[in-house]
Amino acid sequence: MDNASPVTRRALITVGGAAVVGAGTLVLAACTPAGSSTANANASTSTSGGTAAAPKAAAGTEVAKVADIPVGGSISAKIGNDPVVLAQPAAGKVVCFSAICTHLGCIVNAAATEFDCPCHGSKFDAATGKVLQGPAVVPLNSIAVTVSGGSVVTS
Repeated sequence: MDNASPVTRRALITVGGAAVVGAGTLVLAACTPAGSSTANANASTSTSGGTAAAPKAAAGTEVAKVADIPVGGSISAKIGNDPVVLAQPAAGKVVCFSAICTHLGCIVNAAATEFDCPCHGSKFDAATGKVLQGPAVVPLNSIAVTVSGGSVVTS
């Protein structure tokens, strides 16, 4: 007769994603989106959420061409190797945010007037970076950019 005590729901939730398999074997599972890469794992984020560190680039580094960002829309780009998302909420006004989701560090996708996280469904306003739908609770990290001669450049 096995004298092992059963695992309670509270204990299972406390361990976070653990499952008991067989005679007392504990298995931990991680949540990783399909198609993710080590770039997501190496992103500068806190493991408990929070904002990603802003990409480091010299002022005046070109991020994108203004003509490539539809008015009222958004695009994905990179500053160096760091993923970013840009939007042009009004003609000539361009905003830029880190593309690292503040929930668990996945890369968000540009989707017209919002940025969508493919991992857990968070949605962010493309004009402000604010959370529209969780589980994320912290807005995307804003990156200072300006428009110069038809290009969006870091400030």
